[in-house]
Amino acid sequence: MTIFVDIGSLEDIPPQGARVVKTAQGCVAVFRTADDQVFALEDRCPHKGGPLSEGIVHGDRVTCPLHNWVFDMNSGQAQGSDEGMVRTYATRVRNGRILIDATLIRTSRAA
Repeated sequence: MTIFVDIGSLEDIPPQGARVVKTAQGCVAVFRTADDQVFALEDRCPHKGGPLSEGIVHGDRVTCPLHNWVFDMNSGQAQGSDEGMVRTYATRVRNGRILIDATLIRTSRAA
């Protein structure tokens, strides 16, 4: 059984924006799309370590702010790169609250 933990309100993240959740395993970028889908990815581009939370959200993709690598937020896979991949985390939105899979991360605090 998957356990989810509440990390905040959907309204805390602007459409096509992101917030960072600090965890015991590192920072996780939580994204909100224009149509209110929510995705959570490791907040570090494997190319040059760029903060994906500062990238541009377009559809279900995010573009790294440093060197324009584009990641599919469903899979974490970089487009056009066999080596570029970031970890993804399961999310849900329930009653306007964002929930993230607690079995994959241990939240130390929301940023």
